[in-house]
Amino acid sequence: MNIQNTKIELIQWLTTLNDKSLIEKILELRKSETADWWNEISESEKKSIEKGIIDADNGNLNSHSEARKVYEKWL
Repeated sequence: MNIQNTKIELIQWLTTLNDKSLIEKILELRKSETADWWNEISESEKKSIEKGIIDADNGNLNSHSEARKVYEKWL
């Protein structure tokens, strides 16, 4: 079954739903899927990402091979 057929089946199923709580759960799922991850992370994570962007903009970068050496035990 391809994705288009699956979508059509879901649409057809949704049109038959009468359970308000199930519909609300589906809407919450949709909302969580479209939420901006930036608003979901902590301030320290945001600061770390912003610092990384500033470092990259200033040319403070390490090569991939250097990063692999540092983080090899976690890869």
